[in-house]
Amino acid sequence: MDAQHIRNIAIIAHVDHGKTTLVDQLLRQSGAFRDNQRVDERVMDSMDLEREKGITIRAKNTAVHWKDYLINIVDTPGHADFGGEVERVMKMVDGVLLLVDAYEGPQAQTRFVLKKALQNGLHPIVVINKVDREFADPEAVHNRVLELFLELEANEEQFAAPFVYASAKNGWADATIEGPRANMEPLFKTIVERIPAPVVDEGAFRMLVSNISWSDFVGRIGIGRVLSGQISVGDTVYALGRNGSNKRSKITKVFTYAGVVTTEETTAVAGDIVGLSGFEEIDIGDTVAAEATAARLPFVEIDPPTIQMEFAVNDGPLAGRDGKLVTSRQIRERLIREMKTNISIRVEETGEGTRFRVTARGAMQIAVLVEQMRREGFELLVSRPTVIEQTIDGERCEPFENVWVEVAEEHLGAIMENLSRRRAQITNMTHHHGSVTVEANAPTRGLIGFEADLMNLTSGRGVMSHLFDSYRPLAGEIVTRQSGTLVSMENGKVMAFALDTLQDRGRLFVEPGEEVYCGQIVGENPRRHDMPVNPAKAKHLVNIRSSGDGKGIMLAPPVRFSLERAIEYIEGDEYVEATPSFLRLRKRILDPNVRRKLEKTRS
Repeated sequence: MDAQHIRNIAIIAHVDHGKTTLVDQLLRQSGAFRDNQRVDERVMDSMDLEREKGITIRAKNTAVHWKDYLINIVDTPGHADFGGEVERVMKMVDGVLLLVDAYEGPQAQTRFVLKKALQNGLHPIVVINKVDREFADPEAVHNRVLELFLELEANEEQFAAPFVYASAKNGWADATIEGPRANMEPLFKTIVERIPAPVVDEGAFRMLVSNISWSDFVGRIGIGRVLSGQISVGDTVYALGRNGSNKRSKITKVFTYAGVVTTEETTAVAGDIVGLSGFEEIDIGDTVAAEATAARLPFVEIDPPTIQMEFAVNDGPLAGRDGKLVTSRQIRERLIREMKTNISIRVEETGEGTRFRVTARGAMQIAVLVEQMRREGFELLVSRPTVIEQTIDGERCEPFENVWVEVAEEHLGAIMENLSRRRAQITNMTHHHGSVTVEANAPTRGLIGFEADLMNLTSGRGVMSHLFDSYRPLAGEIVTRQSGTLVSMENGKVMAFALDTLQDRGRLFVEPGEEVYCGQIVGENPRRHDMPVNPAKAKHLVNIRSSGDGKGIMLAPPVRFSLERAIEYIEGDEYVEATPSFLRLRKRILDPNVRRKLEKTRS
């Protein structure tokens, strides 16, 4: 296809503002599906975890045909922890559809993704979505978006971006708020008219790899936009790595993307987004060129990670019973493989061969990686997240973030108290329709575990978002967990008789019949210290009937942690043991005698 009839766009927004739903409608109304074809909702969320969590985790591309035009679309994540997925696709596209909720308006991630798009000179189209939502105020949101453009120093052309008013769920978009609300035609028309055709460079074939896919038949597939020339099956190319490597390869397959179907082609032309196979090794940011002497294409600068966690080999008594991949070599290979496709994650060796330091944008990003590894059959230990400090002008500094919290008015006092305990400084407060939006600036260290507190304090109705701000001097001591733990001092199976007495001392994390070991955390102690307990203690049988015989033991249901909650709950001297079927909390040092000696040494 002629490059003048190609449009390359990315859809960017804050989490849950409707990006993937909008892609669904664009696919449906472009004729990508048969009339009788059964199509799931959020068809672009192809990963199991994406469907379970209801969020986009990996950026993925598709394409739709509208009249004589081919529109390549990149669907991107909206959660701040996956911002690297947004950054790396900026070189693939010429414009962005910025989705903004007609009630919530611009949020934390809206600011981040728009800033990246403007810095890369992309042409924006603003889609105010959910205009039919209760309490929606599209006119006010329109003005807030323009203020955001000014704040982020958009140029005149970007500031004059067209606005489209839509309901992605109901399948319509209009150029005005009072439009006919019939279909997506006005949005297709705006994309074709306002997003420029891709600029085609002169010369031989060159492509910047912005995404990596995998096929069991052809191996690694490098995905990117062809910047110049054309490529055909059988052509010889050179993969020019960012690390200076230069590897010769032969193209075995050329793929194009339309709807949810990947199609094999014989040739691809400049301006189109395609996938190429035939490489032994290809990484995001590499340049694929027809000439070995071609210049490497510049790749977008990725914001550095702000937190780190420790991955370790499971050394507990139950190690190897559930998972099949348990050795340090297997864990190292898996982490390196992840680093090649997820450019915002970095892996470092530690002094011990059984431990690895993983750095990322947020705890959720690492929790998603751990969950994927569990499902692949891995067993491993994961530590609590810690922030990455920097020394600036001789002073220790830590990352700070801007945080937005929306809660009902009756919960405001409890949330303010919680934020204060986490060293947050309130910067703004807005009241609207029975709810309050609190804006604050807080150390990243203080926000670890805050989302769980927010859910508990607001009965699941609170909403938060956060965005990295800057590095500043250390904020001081922050205590995020106000309780201690109940730690098992025996190996064995949990007995109902033992739990009957233990439940009076705190909340329990285990139930009868579970296998536990010495050093495993089996409950929460309301006091700040750890208490050794024996959940495997059985009732001694005697030949004398007691007055209590015949009474049934009534146990409260145990507290079950999600992986994200478990990682944020533990303290620095504790681990989460993650296996395919179990999540256990445990002490780093299982032997209680060794733990006591260390405590005495520290004191």
